[in-house]
Amino acid sequence: MKTLRTATAITTLGLIAAMMTGCASGAASAESADQGPATELRLGYFANVTHAPALVGLQEGLLQDALGDTTLSTEVFNAGPAAIEALSAGAIDATYIGPNPSINTFIQSRGESARIVAGAATGGAALVVRDGISSAADLKGKTLATPQLGNTQDVALRGWLKEQGFETDTSGGGDVTITPTENAQTFQLFKDGQLDGAWLPEPWVSRLVVDAGAKVLVDEADEWPDGQFPTTVLLVRQDFLDQHPETVSKLLAGHEASVKWISDNPTQVATVVNAQIAADTGKPLADAVIARALEHVTFSVDPHADTFSTLVENGVAAGTQKEGSIEGLFDLRLLNAQLATSGAAKVSAAGLGEE
Repeated sequence: MKTLRTATAITTLGLIAAMMTGCASGAASAESADQGPATELRLGYFANVTHAPALVGLQEGLLQDALGDTTLSTEVFNAGPAAIEALSAGAIDATYIGPNPSINTFIQSRGESARIVAGAATGGAALVVRDGISSAADLKGKTLATPQLGNTQDVALRGWLKEQGFETDTSGGGDVTITPTENAQTFQLFKDGQLDGAWLPEPWVSRLVVDAGAKVLVDEADEWPDGQFPTTVLLVRQDFLDQHPETVSKLLAGHEASVKWISDNPTQVATVVNAQIAADTGKPLADAVIARALEHVTFSVDPHADTFSTLVENGVAAGTQKEGSIEGLFDLRLLNAQLATSGAAKVSAAGLGEE
């Protein structure tokens, strides 16, 4: 009888657990169902030239116009990991961001956190150094900066140094010291002679070159086939995408309009981008700085998904990322539906998601 009661108890508990799982699954399914347009969309971005589609979209009103009755609110970040923290905490719904933090959050959440819904920029990153450094060999024992530990430029620098035979670690040790530092502080430290160089995105590369006398040691474009590597993508929190696909579609319409505006208005881009940078930071860039920066960046809605497997390998090799699958990282269905209506070519997820 004791055995029968135990078996009955286990069976009963199993049924209860199954019922609870079913309820939880039903609740999760209800929460992820389309809830119509969002009343607000909270968007993150950086005051960088590599985020020009966001800057133009805000300055020209293209993003808000596309969103219609959905209120657009924004938050400016210095680097990707901080934006990911905000996205993961539910403080923002979408963000312009580099590819490596996007990869990190996807792998760490086992594919549940967010999806890349479009590309934004390629190019516009480099290693700049002070006078007296003319080759990789000269970097031994030197101190270099990146925007933040684990951000796209941080991974690029660590990977490149490893290829040159240098050891680094995430605590600043090794043959070359890497100190993740906020970009404006990097600029000042470099001017003060306290840094030997930095791997940065635009416009900070150009600021150090034009305003602080740095020289480019490595243009990241030279490290990629045809010089094509993603610098900025548009990432959306998964639950927001599930609940408000119409709003995400409108965001993408505004994003595409911004990229098209940049292409159609080459003589006005610097002025408009600089106006938004001034609004975000309190000070515009020098004309020579923004002109140089824009020469090194290309803007497109194509996320160049075919490069992401290499980016994963680079992150793992750099010690800033866990190994894991990125299958499903991209959801380009809304973007491609939009491109089809305008007669534009479809963009590829390279087998890493929906398209």
